[in-house]
Amino acid sequence: MQLALYRPHRWQDIGGYVIAWWTRSAYSHCELVIDGWCYSSSIRDGGVRRKQIDLAQPHWTVIDIDADPVKVLSLYERTKGEPYGWLDLITQQVLRLPISSAGWFCSEWAAKALGLTDPEIWSPGMLARHFGVDK
Repeated sequence: MQLALYRPHRWQDIGGYVIAWWTRSAYSHCELVIDGWCYSSSIRDGGVRRKQIDLAQPHWTVIDIDADPVKVLSLYERTKGEPYGWLDLITQQVLRLPISSAGWFCSEWAAKALGLTDPEIWSPGMLARHFGVDK
């Protein structure tokens, strides 16, 4: 199993640049990867989904992680199609308020799937640091 971290690199990634800057990280998005399939909640795709992504490009950092794919797939089955968590992203990541709503942002979903405490506080950069990537 792998963790894929996305580094914004195009002018269309303005939101990603803001997220990376705000969270003091190079990364703005994350995916959990199992057998070539990426699992996450995506702004572009409207919420929790599974898709194949070309992770070989230089704007992705992909690392092997010790995690239980069964737990990830179980969370995916329970949450697939749920909306992107815009309100959670704003209240929990920007305003740092413990307000939760329907939907998921990428690192919240990944942290929950990985069994990490308080998934709503995790950003892509925090996951990167947790797994020894972001300095």
